[in-house]
Amino acid sequence: MNGMNRSLRLWLMLLVCWYDSVLTAEDWPKLPMKNGAVEIPAQEWPQRPGPRTVRVLVHFPGGTIDSVNDKTGVMLTLHNWGGTDCVGTADPVTLAKSLNVVALCVNYLQSGKADSIDGPEPYDFGHLQSLDALRALWFVREGLKSAGKPYDDGRLFCTGGSGGGNVTLMANKLAPRTFACSIDMCGMKKLSDDIAFNLPGGSSLNARWSRDASSKNHLSLDEQELRFVGHPGHLAEMKRLGATSKLFVVHGVEDSTCPYADAVQMVDLMREAKLDVEPKWVTKDDLDGKVFTSAGHALGNRTQIVLTVGAKPLAADGPDARRRSGPSDFDRREAIRYRTTHGHFVIDYAAGYPVSRFEPASQ
Repeated sequence: MNGMNRSLRLWLMLLVCWYDSVLTAEDWPKLPMKNGAVEIPAQEWPQRPGPRTVRVLVHFPGGTIDSVNDKTGVMLTLHNWGGTDCVGTADPVTLAKSLNVVALCVNYLQSGKADSIDGPEPYDFGHLQSLDALRALWFVREGLKSAGKPYDDGRLFCTGGSGGGNVTLMANKLAPRTFACSIDMCGMKKLSDDIAFNLPGGSSLNARWSRDASSKNHLSLDEQELRFVGHPGHLAEMKRLGATSKLFVVHGVEDSTCPYADAVQMVDLMREAKLDVEPKWVTKDDLDGKVFTSAGHALGNRTQIVLTVGAKPLAADGPDARRRSGPSDFDRREAIRYRTTHGHFVIDYAAGYPVSRFEPASQ
């Protein structure tokens, strides 16, 4: 039964890759000319086979595309687990105006309580969700180019709160040469057994995966390894590839929902890999009632957290302003490979936007 389950998963992944390979320009909508929402095609979800789209909310610095200039960047701001649109993350309108960016909220896979919390399927935990966010980023970049609008492609940023922090971390992992700066706010750092299988005594999060290899909801070791943002082998590969992003990790020392210990472990492993990571451990001494109001999971005003922590690196100008040097993963059109116990996860940018597949090791 285990072999049949793996064969079915492989067949589904091949079907997904075929579907994405036949997307044409007509499958993609036009970039809105003013603040608004648009649906873009997304990679198929094996749990519910068939075409899938994702809603992207676009916010320009001045409300319209005419406000974009040669210093304008593009920034993802990603909602929490169970949320939709721009809930639980930094306000996109404020980010757009304050930082001179096109700010994007993305209704990535399983947005909303019905699918992410109440649904029968396991929670994706950042894999296809981060690809949805990356596709939205690619889509807006392509739209700006098609409209003949100059912008600063070196200023690509990402942030999110809680589940959006997890998607931020995974987007930075699956596109390691794309972002100039990313800010994770209290996101999940790994799909632990505790969270995956709803074990007692740990986090209150339940991702609804199964240990049963014959179950549609089975969590393979390979899938679990991919979702470990601090995986030492994957961090080493990111370093080898030339990972570019400055990563800020903002996490409360009293957070038991997305455990603080997991955050410390991830940061330590990233430092060992010599990646550019800077933690902000929020303690009771940081609580000012305006930016930080909790050393637990809530943290505080997530818009002001981003503007405070990222004041210098997210700025359009200044000695500490961050810009990516070199081409992004979108432009490199290469395949990124992360080795797992039974094969490789491949994030393929041949089409410009990412497509993920799993390649089992040869028997």
